[in-house]
Amino acid sequence: MVRKQIYLPRCQDQALKHMARERGVTEAEIIRQALEREAERTASIPHGGVAAWDEIMQFLQERKEALIGKGRPVVWNRQELYEERESRWIKSRDEE
Repeated sequence: MVRKQIYLPRCQDQALKHMARERGVTEAEIIRQALEREAERTASIPHGGVAAWDEIMQFLQERKEALIGKGRPVVWNRQELYEERESRWIKSRDEE
């Protein structure tokens, strides 16, 4: 482990002490858990942040509207997807 020194406002220090006492763990463990939760939360956002995610969602919405607008609803089932994937795999295997 690496030792870190941090500065906290008095109210956060009191809250940290209270949480550690209530949970029966060290103050350092409370901080480590908070950092871990934050890392998990931000890991779900793609590189480029929220703007990139918004761009992806916009593209998907436009694509969906384009397909529906042409009178071709997007209909599929799981078995069709498996069959399509399997046929691509067999084709690539046979080409080798």
